[in-house]
Amino acid sequence: MNDWPEGWSDNNRGPRYGRGSAGAQPEGARVMRQVQRGGPAVPPGQRGYGTPGPAAPAYGGGGVPSQPSYVDGQGYDDGYGDYDSGYNTGHVYGGGPGGPDGPEGTRTRGPRPAPNWRRRIKWTAITLASVLIVTSVATYFWADSKLHRDVDLSTVIDRPEAGSGTNYLIVGSDSRKGMTSDDKKKLHTGSAQGQRTDSMMILHVGDNGDTLLSLPRDSDVEIPSYKGSTSGKVYPGTGRRTKLNAAYAEDGPTLLVRTIEYNTGLHIDHYVEIGFGGFAKIVDAVGGVEITIDKGFKDKDSGADFKSGKQTLNGEEALAFVRTRHAFASQDLQRTKNQQKFLAALAHQVATPSTVLNPFTFYPTMGAGLDSLTVDKDMSLWDLASMFWAMKGVSGGDGTSLNMPIAGSRGGNLVWDRTKMKTLVSELKNDEKVTVSGN
Repeated sequence: MNDWPEGWSDNNRGPRYGRGSAGAQPEGARVMRQVQRGGPAVPPGQRGYGTPGPAAPAYGGGGVPSQPSYVDGQGYDDGYGDYDSGYNTGHVYGGGPGGPDGPEGTRTRGPRPAPNWRRRIKWTAITLASVLIVTSVATYFWADSKLHRDVDLSTVIDRPEAGSGTNYLIVGSDSRKGMTSDDKKKLHTGSAQGQRTDSMMILHVGDNGDTLLSLPRDSDVEIPSYKGSTSGKVYPGTGRRTKLNAAYAEDGPTLLVRTIEYNTGLHIDHYVEIGFGGFAKIVDAVGGVEITIDKGFKDKDSGADFKSGKQTLNGEEALAFVRTRHAFASQDLQRTKNQQKFLAALAHQVATPSTVLNPFTFYPTMGAGLDSLTVDKDMSLWDLASMFWAMKGVSGGDGTSLNMPIAGSRGGNLVWDRTKMKTLVSELKNDEKVTVSGN
């Protein structure tokens, strides 16, 4: 069977190149159709592309003509150009000194451009700033939504004029809201009905230093005329005297504010309250609070059992520490001092970098705090932050902390020193440096 085109055979293909061939010409240059490009067939004995030339001598007769040298990739320099240029060096497509490759066939590239550090720093700063802004805005709205603005101070009647600075009434109540039976047992809170206040403090924030003033719960006060928080009815004053915490038990936060303003003459701008369970959760969320106890004490009612020295209190221990009064000779006066001491330590702990810069601590602490707080309707996060930093400042020695000056007792209740109290209130109203000392 003849596999070749018409008129061709294996015997008449003409001189061939390679094994068994006497031709000095590569076979493809003579017979490949894609090289001939439609030209006439090349008769035996002629060079490719129709160029006449002598026939190659037969193999074994007359010898093989000398082959061109392959030195430096050159060869077949007989009209075919650089057909084999670079073939024996592995570079089929050009190479060599004149090509894209460097000497000896190694590829050379231009110098790598130096990184634009100024541009990188600029975009990194823009990215970080954007993330910070988005995170801050999201955190603000999240925190703002968690505040319980349940106290309406606009219902308080016959209020004194506001002075310079801002006055916060901070109340620690015995509220057991949200606590299970196990929680009450663990925290030694009991299950008493109603709601009372275990601590009351006025924090004055001003330009001449911040002042934290504790009001003993057993203070002897007069209940003035007031507007009922639920009924809206005005109840006239009768001159009735009782303990300060009884005002809260009678009609809640608004009557407490009305009673304090009436008996002191000091305008209250904002109200903040925290219950038993919330207080313990905040302490646990921050990882405990370190405090130094000067003298150990025990109290079966609060569950306190402390030794003297520096120690870290968890939520349960912290609540027992601030509630204990029966273990002290001065009872409520010593308790208010302990409350001030612990709140200062708590504010300091919350403001440490290990809490603020660690989202796994910061957000649980903030969440526990905001969930536990009850504030007035006009309280903003900025107001709350101002109160917090003022508390921290007082703990750091940048402010003053004291108890309301006491002159004696009446029926077991503590009577305020009216002269010292008037001086103290005047200094706070005018935002002057406090000169009065308390018990």
